[in-house]
Amino acid sequence: MKQEISLLNAKDYKQWIQEIKIRYKQSQIKAALHVNSELLSFYWSIGRDIVAKKAEARYGSSFYKKLSVDLRKEIPDVQGLSERNIRYMRQMFELFSDSATTCGKILKAKKKPINPNILDELFRIPWGHIRYIIDNCKNNPEKAYFFVHKTLENNWSRSMLLNYLDTDLYERYGKSVSNFSQVLSIPQGELAQQITKDPYQFDFLTLSEKYEERELKDELIRNIEKFLLELGRGFAYMGREIRLEIGNEEKFADMLFYNVNLHCYVVVEVKTQKFEAAHLGQLGLYVSAVNHLLKKECDNPTVGLLICKSKDDVVAQYSLESSAVPIGISEYELSKLFPSNFESSLPTINEIEKELAENAGKLPDDEEK
Repeated sequence: MKQEISLLNAKDYKQWIQEIKIRYKQSQIKAALHVNSELLSFYWSIGRDIVAKKAEARYGSSFYKKLSVDLRKEIPDVQGLSERNIRYMRQMFELFSDSATTCGKILKAKKKPINPNILDELFRIPWGHIRYIIDNCKNNPEKAYFFVHKTLENNWSRSMLLNYLDTDLYERYGKSVSNFSQVLSIPQGELAQQITKDPYQFDFLTLSEKYEERELKDELIRNIEKFLLELGRGFAYMGREIRLEIGNEEKFADMLFYNVNLHCYVVVEVKTQKFEAAHLGQLGLYVSAVNHLLKKECDNPTVGLLICKSKDDVVAQYSLESSAVPIGISEYELSKLFPSNFESSLPTINEIEKELAENAGKLPDDEEK
């Protein structure tokens, strides 16, 4: 005989179903189904009830199917009450209600952005985004909160969110070795640290195994939109090989950006070798020159960002301690490298045309003449 699933008993279970139905009508979700926050608040309440009543622990996985069927019967015009979605409702509640206060303190201590009321932010992003975050941030509410905030801050589409979840943005965010906290004011130093990553992912570039520094820089500029996305929100590209007159000499900074959140110029130098302390002298000179030649009174102090192939974090930190110029040092990673002889091994267009013509029993016109 099939055992009927109930909460405590059949009477209590039926009463709970009716409570959800009344809650639905009271919050007017039927009339405002398009309002995302109302819908998510309703989902949250179902997840909260499931956890509070310990329904899954008591009755097993078949509970969700039973609850889905009964809810759709009572409120048939509500979308999203499938068995799978109800499981996500419970997961959402568990993930985002788990030690919320403690998590907020951790985020602030690590200088990561956090809204005092995380639910206000959570209920402002689409349900599909939340499901992606749940799938990729299991048992890590701090990471989940980070992606909720970033989704709102950057207005990420679902595909953009998934891309950043796949590139370990959370693990890389604000991790550059820097002296920002020592040489900048407290709010400026914290914001400057937040715009950095380590390592930077240059997976969008296509280079040969023996690429040179100029090739790397050329590809970054050729893919400037993707480079800006990787740098993060607020960066505006000002130019490459920026000419700086310093005394009787001309110097050229690799790339110059302006960050609208920091209200300052950012000089970016890219090195294809391991970090060396000497690199700081060159970048520091460019940062100081931009302060003297380009910076206006309304601008904050210029920041330098050195992106190199690799670095020893201890050497980098020791080198920065002797610098009065705000600089961050990060690595970059590439994933698409082709053998140096790759292009030479490919047939030319003429060779392909000749082969096709011969296979058709006819040579190209220029060879018939």
